[in-house]
Parts: sequence; C-alpha cells; structure tokens
Amino acid sequence: MKASNLAFAADRGGPAQPLLAVRDLRKHFPVKGAGAGAAVRAVDGVSFDVAKGETLGIVGESGCGKSTTARLIARLVEPDGGELVFDGEGVGQYGGLALRQFRRELQMVFQDSHASLNPRLPVGEAIAYGPQVHGASKAQARERTEALLARVGLAPEVFAARYPHELSGGQRQRVNIARALAFEPRLVILDEAVAALDKSVQAQVLNLLQELKAERGLTYVFISHDLHVVHYIADRVLVMYLGLVIESGPVEQLYAAPRHPYTRALLGAVPSLDPARRTQQSPLSGDPPNPVNPPSGCRFRDRCPLARALCAESAPAMRETTPGHWAACHFEGVS
Repeated sequence: MKASNLAFAADRGGPAQPLLAVRDLRKHFPVKGAGAGAAVRAVDGVSFDVAKGETLGIVGESGCGKSTTARLIARLVEPDGGELVFDGEGVGQYGGLALRQFRRELQMVFQDSHASLNPRLPVGEAIAYGPQVHGASKAQARERTEALLARVGLAPEVFAARYPHELSGGQRQRVNIARALAFEPRLVILDEAVAALDKSVQAQVLNLLQELKAERGLTYVFISHDLHVVHYIADRVLVMYLGLVIESGPVEQLYAAPRHPYTRALLGAVPSLDPARRTQQSPLSGDPPNPVNPPSGCRFRDRCPLARALCAESAPAMRETTPGHWAACHFEGVS
C-alpha cells in the first residue's frame, strides 16, 4: 500500500448527503440470573444523522446510552440490530464499505487519557503504530507523528520519546487527539474527551479541537455530561434518555426553547453564576427507571410533571416542533 492511500477518502456524495446516518441502532446486554430474556436495553432504537462538517453533541444522564451508542458506531461493540450508512455506503454487512476502511475514516478519543495509551510505548511510537499497520513506512509514519505532535502543541523532540506516565492529563489527551488524526479521519467521536481535565486545560483542548476541525474539514460527535461545554462546541444537540433519543435540534434553539420536559430539567440543573438565578431545588426528581424493565409508553413519565394517562398507553414519536427541532413528547410545549 502506498502512503498516499492513508489520506482520507474524498467526499463521495456531496455536501447535502449526511456523513453518517444511524438507523434503529440497538444493543441489549443480557443479565445473568435475572430470568430468561432479561437484558439491559442500553440502546433501544436510536436513529439520527450527522451532517458533514458539523459537531453533533450528545447529552443525557449517566446510563442513558450515549457512550454505548458511540461504541456501536465505532464498531467496538457489535450491535444487535440497526444500520450504519457512511457517506452513502452501508458499513460492513449492511453495504459496500469494509470495516477496515470505515475504521480509518472514523476515529475515537476516550475520556481516560491514560488507559487509552499503551504504558510500554513511547507516545511517538503509539501515534506511528496505526499508519504503519495501514502501510506507511517507518520514515513516513515518523514524519507524520512529528507533524501531528507539533500541531497539537507538543514539541516532538521533547515529547515523542516520553511514556504516558510522564505526561499530564492534558498532554496525554493531546497525544490521543494526534493519534486519532494520524489516520486522516473524516469523523472523530469524542467520548467525554475533556471531562477529566481542569477548566483551563479544557478550554485549551476545546479550542484546539475547533481549530483542527476547521483546518481538516472534520466532523465531530461530541459526547459529554457538561452542558456548558456542549453549548460551546456543538452545532446541533441530541438528548438521550434510557436508550432513546427524546429531543434534537440546533444548539442555540434547543438551549433557548427546549421542547421536552426532560431537556428542560437538564438545562434547569445547570449551575448559574448569577446569584438571582441559582437553583433552589432540583428540577428533576427520582432516579431513571430500571433499564431491564422500562416503563410502558413514555419512559420518562414516572419523573415527568406533565405525565397523563396517554403517556402510559403509548410511546411518543419524534415530531418536528419547529424547523430542524424534534421532540418525543405527547404534550411538548405545555408548561
């Protein structure tokens, strides 16, 4: 394989075609000792598109399925059902794009920067390993590694020979970003990629991500529990609850006028620096229901102030409330 083959694939379907289309993605994890057929419904029919060049933020409480969704997209976990279409081509068994090619065009950055790196490899070798596996010579991989380290703010003559334990958390995460970019991907999934960093380092890494996106024409799926960070970096937001997507829309529109009671509660729980607007009581009470046996109808109904009999009888479908803004609520807009 020639080194030029490591460059990311050209746009195959034009700017109007989504880079990634996820359709009815499902993953149920069996629970031992809980009876026949008992399973945690981690992802239970998730569908969405990611446009080329956008940053899609995915938010929700712990256990809502956002990280499992990311791993299913990256095929780190095999889905039980559903379909992935990447720039118009089905992935793996669903079409003509082989998993090997798909995994070069999609890369992932995880929350734990230390566990993501091999402790026995200098970081320069960790970055160069992937391109070499895909056909680059040692010299080509080293050249690319040095350029990427410099681009993420780490002098290669200083950091390439260092081991992960010799770096700070922010430096390790910069290495992970450089390693992801070594494949020249088109889509990068960032799963809580700045959650473990302090605020000043968070800001530096977020600004770096924005610059790299503009320079390289990247598309991001950004998963975070921090709604302030998502507001800053995302173009569009997806809200998940108990394995389902319950609202999606442009970031400014969704934050200014959320249409689902759960989204309103999430945004209401965000700490405010204004003493006159500080939250006096939690806007969301109770814990999420058991994902092994979720409630009938709307899964949020046990915690929802708007719940009525209809909510127990049927699950609400996603419907467009305003252009580009979708919500799954029988009584959306009712205050």
